[in-house]
Amino acid sequence: MLRNRSSRKTGYALARAAQEAGARVTLVSGPTSLPAPHGVTLIPVTTARQMHAAVMAEAAGADIFIAVAAVADWYVKNASAQKIKKTGSTPPQLEFEANPDILADVARLPEGPWCVGFAAETENLAQHAEDKRRRKNIPLLVGNLAQNVMDADTTEMALFDAQGMHSLPAAPKLDAARRLIAEIATRLPRH
Repeated sequence: MLRNRSSRKTGYALARAAQEAGARVTLVSGPTSLPAPHGVTLIPVTTARQMHAAVMAEAAGADIFIAVAAVADWYVKNASAQKIKKTGSTPPQLEFEANPDILADVARLPEGPWCVGFAAETENLAQHAEDKRRRKNIPLLVGNLAQNVMDADTTEMALFDAQGMHSLPAAPKLDAARRLIAEIATRLPRH
């Protein structure tokens, strides 16, 4: 199984912050030892395709979708159900196939939720994050440099919207999550 390195701390902090702000929260999560925040509905998944199915089943009833998961872009198409033994010096040939693009699929839903994406980049944050926001056609994208935030208890976020880039100060992940939830609230279209 291929997966991106992620502690899931930011996603769980966002779920807690949204619940504290009064939202009814459903958290679709890959494997982790983190406990689900109190009052949050947890849907555990193992693969990106399972995550896609769970998110799509929930998305139509959601007002906001925050795609914070570090989902692998690819999966091994010819994965073996048994251990592949080392025989000789030739490694197995793996075939890859693209995982579904969860954020793009939710963003394309007619009358779907207001979408927030995440971009963990390793370089050229401003360019890659804004490109992703436009490509996915979403109103808000949160970017950060992966090497600075992975496995850390603090994070630094830059928000990308139609008005440009807005940097938030470094903070513990729960504090940053609360700030992000407040920023989302100021941007939501009023009904």
